[in-house]
Amino acid sequence: MERVYIHLNQILTLKSAHIKDGRRLTSDDLDVIHDGAVVVKEDRILWVGRSSDLPLEFKQIQSINLTGHVLAPEIVDSHTHLVFGGDRSNEYADRLNGTTYEEIARRGGGILFTMGETQKLSADDLFEQAKAKITTITTYGVGTIEIKSGYGLSYEKEKELTLVIDRLKKHFAPKIKIFNTYLAAHDVPRSFTTSRQYLDEVVIPLLKELAPLKVIDAVDIFHEKNYFTDQDTQQLFQLARDLGIPRKIHADELNTNNGAEIASHFGALSADHLLKISDEGIKQLAASSTVATLLPGTAFFLGKPLAPARKMLDQGVKVALASDFNPGSCHCDNLLLIASISAAQLKLNQAELWSAITLNASHALGLKDQGAIIPGMKARFTLFKADSLSQITYHWGKNLAVSLP
Repeated sequence: MERVYIHLNQILTLKSAHIKDGRRLTSDDLDVIHDGAVVVKEDRILWVGRSSDLPLEFKQIQSINLTGHVLAPEIVDSHTHLVFGGDRSNEYADRLNGTTYEEIARRGGGILFTMGETQKLSADDLFEQAKAKITTITTYGVGTIEIKSGYGLSYEKEKELTLVIDRLKKHFAPKIKIFNTYLAAHDVPRSFTTSRQYLDEVVIPLLKELAPLKVIDAVDIFHEKNYFTDQDTQQLFQLARDLGIPRKIHADELNTNNGAEIASHFGALSADHLLKISDEGIKQLAASSTVATLLPGTAFFLGKPLAPARKMLDQGVKVALASDFNPGSCHCDNLLLIASISAAQLKLNQAELWSAITLNASHALGLKDQGAIIPGMKARFTLFKADSLSQITYHWGKNLAVSLP
């Protein structure tokens, strides 16, 4: 079945950004078509161009007039932790009063507190709560969402969380695409003496059990001082590689810790956070296929300096933005809001901004067949009720996304 959308005020194609692999983009790389039309067959784009240039063969098909709308590649949130229990609003208040993230963690807060609250909930409870969160997120125009496990931190609960995410994936498919990331290596429970012990007794055995089920889309690890070491990360990544599972990493957030270098070496899909990335880490990311996924909402939430985005972009790093929606360090589920606010601080031009939440965010999940509106790509779009693309990021917090007819 073919569908024809016509007379869109603007279509953001990102054609040039796609050709340039999302790197070294100028504002011209938006490639916006005015009074645009797009033809879709099943889940693929057949044709895109000006409405006046619509080929005769498609003029025979009843078209849908979308005057007063802007069409963009689908917004992708490539880093969330939205399956969790509990509330950590008190920690945010404590941080405003001067307590650090690390101090909160040492006194029983942080990830380990959420672990305890998550343990109290059944799989059905977690599924229903996450389903409601996803439904809200999709109203902002987000159509692909990565979800990490990591708040179970025991063999059985991490298994349960991974299967809950798989259940969410099946529930929302095909309209909403869910990417299931295994993050059992999120923190070390106090019942374990070392990170290596937890890795050997929980993370690795469970990964070996889950891998044959084909429910995991990527393996992630919190590679930071006092969490998981270089050796832990290398051991987990080597196993994931042997199992044919892509890798992702929480890297260089709290310390300069060679996380970007490890990600580059192992061909990780993405290295995420990177507030403290080194010059060498930037150099290696630029020479690799690994996407630098920046999470400015977390820096805002924790009151920390932002990642050096401009330095990365100027050296040819492929940069994405994601929400990092989670209960403790960024309780904000609106990626477009975060991107709109942070763009000026990160010094992104419009092509860099939009590529960061569409094209490059797709690549951070290994999805190379979406993120641009060009023939042959997946027909995954976000539609806005707006006169122009510039209005969308200008109206901070105003939701202009609407459903595509």
